Amino acid sequence: MCGIVGFTGGAADRGAVIKAMADAIAHRGPDDYGEFIDERVALGFRRLSIIDLNDGAQPIWNEDGTICVVFNGEIYNYAALREELAAAGHAFATRSDTETLVHLYEEHGADMLPRIRGMFAFVVYDTRDGSIFAARDFFGIKPFYYCRAESGLIFASEIKAMLTHPGFHKELNEDALENYLTFQYSVLDETFFKGVYKLPPGHYMTYKDGDLTVTRYYEARFAPEPRTLSETIERIENVLLDSVEAHKVSDVEVGSFLSSGVDSSFVAATFGGAKTFTVGFDYDKYNEIDYAARLSGAVGVENYSKMITTDEYWDALPKVQYHMDEPLADPSAVALYFVSRLASAHVKVALSGEGADEFFGGYNIYREPLDLRIMTDTPRFFRRFMAWLVSLAPFGFKGKSFFIRASKTIEERFIGNAYIFPPEERSKLLRRPKGTPPTDITKRVYDRIPGADDVTKMQYADINLWMVGDILLKADKMSMAHSLEVRVPYLDKDVFSVASRVQTDYRVNRQATKYAFRMAAKSRLPQETAEKKKLGFPVPIRIWLRENKRYGAVREAFLSKPAARYFDTDRLLRLLDDHKNGKRDNSRKIWTVYMFLVWHGIYFGEEEAANG
Repeated sequence: MCGIVGFTGGAADRGAVIKAMADAIAHRGPDDYGEFIDERVALGFRRLSIIDLNDGAQPIWNEDGTICVVFNGEIYNYAALREELAAAGHAFATRSDTETLVHLYEEHGADMLPRIRGMFAFVVYDTRDGSIFAARDFFGIKPFYYCRAESGLIFASEIKAMLTHPGFHKELNEDALENYLTFQYSVLDETFFKGVYKLPPGHYMTYKDGDLTVTRYYEARFAPEPRTLSETIERIENVLLDSVEAHKVSDVEVGSFLSSGVDSSFVAATFGGAKTFTVGFDYDKYNEIDYAARLSGAVGVENYSKMITTDEYWDALPKVQYHMDEPLADPSAVALYFVSRLASAHVKVALSGEGADEFFGGYNIYREPLDLRIMTDTPRFFRRFMAWLVSLAPFGFKGKSFFIRASKTIEERFIGNAYIFPPEERSKLLRRPKGTPPTDITKRVYDRIPGADDVTKMQYADINLWMVGDILLKADKMSMAHSLEVRVPYLDKDVFSVASRVQTDYRVNRQATKYAFRMAAKSRLPQETAEKKKLGFPVPIRIWLRENKRYGAVREAFLSKPAARYFDTDRLLRLLDDHKNGKRDNSRKIWTVYMFLVWHGIYFGEEEAANG
């Protein structure tokens, strides 16, 4: 796991610029620094030593010194690839997984990508024609950002590195703010920094002589096949055990995160390591430490835990938003920050359970199509009429939301696991609303799978939006903040090959979400764990925002000049006061705005102060 930076074109002092860019993300790789500079390109690299500790410094070159690579990630099948490439005549100078990439590119060009099993963001530079080839892994585990400047192309593992380049112009992208208020994360390809883009998962990019093209090379599509339940369970168990084993490849010790959920529990019970890591809060509903200790004892590993105090959590918010690069309103990101810090004191690598819910159908919301079926099986005009009728009621009542949601198609009602501010509410809240419906963003995803069932559509939308923009981003940024490599065995292309073929009723049914996966986990876990309902990572923000100290901190932010610049502050204060007084639970809405303001103060606070 590492950090990569680079740019093309001129700069006053190219060596100082590339060093400053790399130093800005030194937390991603504190073990080593490397660079390459010629008249066309400057490449920088920060290394966290995991494989080939002595000889894995980057950039790494091919045999004749014409092509080099800088790489962030891990290639789990590098040993097999190395044998294949050696048989084809390639000579290796190191034992690192990185070197397989440069020879794969020599041999196959862009066709190298389907041969890789791993997580990655890398850049190949060909000195012969000055071309750059960059790629991001299949599911977006590793980040890659780029922008065009007057001098050429700038790219990096984190945006904060790009801010140090003298040719970079920092400007807030207000289009990103509007959509963030609904999704709780930065959902557009263009980031909160105007002109800075994320290379999408499963895509590669080529840049030569000022021409930039982005091409898709992989898409995670579901293709259910009829199989017996027992055969499905066996296939799932076998591929997961294989993936966990593959993700252990390392020259340093590997640990595992552990919550009370079945996903991390399965990994912790099967990875064969010695250490697991857990955090919790001093509230009964928000503490998973006792569970983690029991499971760790049952499977013979040592559990390390930390109780996060309220003050620690709130004090960490600026650090978390700094490392995120863009605002993220997921409260569990802070918990990931602390569990990563805990793990980094003991290991350099930790396994984690991200991806199982999206692949195998684990979120509780995926049961909604089943719950609504009594209505959705009726003619649509009747559903629309019933929704109109209940909407006339001047008050809320139990079941009102049921009729309204049942009147909509899945494309109209589901944008992902988070839906914070509806369009009409955010338009009233924002000073300069753009009026872009969130369904305009999800439409481009749904349009790719028109014939799929509703559960599959929800999973596909989450894989392409929620998982990339929230789940994986916080996993990468929070772990890298502490120089910890987090690996995600569920997010493996071999695992998805099996998951994509599981028929829908084995993914989600009236008995359980993630049904077949839970059945596969039963052979390795206590029954209560395998059958445990999905909780997410519970964080008590609802409680905190009703306490005077936290209420006061948020109120001060809502009365600030940045808040007045972007929001109707009267509406913000009404949201806050209604929550504190117990009129309604506005905690997620308050948190979404507050996290933006915390982030804004870090990245644009100086400009705000200069402008009075």
